[in-house]
Amino acid sequence: MMKKQVFIIALLFAIGQQMFAQIPEKAEDISPLLYGEKIPDGILKTPDDEEHNTSTIMKKKPTILLIYRGGWCPYCNTHLAEIQQAESQILELGYQLMAISPDSPENLKSTNKEHQLNYSLYSDTDGDFLKALGIVFNAPKKYSDMLSKRSNEKNQGFLPVPSVFVVDTSGTILFEYINPDYKTRISAGLLLSVLEELKNIKN
Repeated sequence: MMKKQVFIIALLFAIGQQMFAQIPEKAEDISPLLYGEKIPDGILKTPDDEEHNTSTIMKKKPTILLIYRGGWCPYCNTHLAEIQQAESQILELGYQLMAISPDSPENLKSTNKEHQLNYSLYSDTDGDFLKALGIVFNAPKKYSDMLSKRSNEKNQGFLPVPSVFVVDTSGTILFEYINPDYKTRISAGLLLSVLEELKNIKN
């Protein structure tokens, strides 16, 4: 009888874990971290394939996490370039930029070269960090082969909803912009206004 109870408990636990691990089918159904919550720790890779801890990076100064779908996405590339134009002002306000996607380090190099970006790009090919942010959903099947290729076969079919998180040095979220419509992004001008307002609040 005891063995049966243990088996049932273990089975329920396994089912619960499986349900917890599942990601939404649609971008509209994601459950992102909210204002005031802390960004989880994670390991990301640079274009040179070096591993970096997110909390170590964010401890250096307040950070803007710019989550994009990949260098294959024209809307993402347009947004990356727009943010690049505002980079000097962002730095003057005391922030650093981290752009994160499921692209492999090799593909990050291509994005950097094509768009001449000064800020740092990071790779999360298996999506562990992006999933922890609560912004990942199952990609339409038409993307499967391309996503697998772009991630060195580590992305088994997920996409992040393009997002912007502004966090302090402890990783606490001060502002976020998340839109399931990947064609709609926060403008550089609006982002700068937010950063200036946050600076005024702090002072």
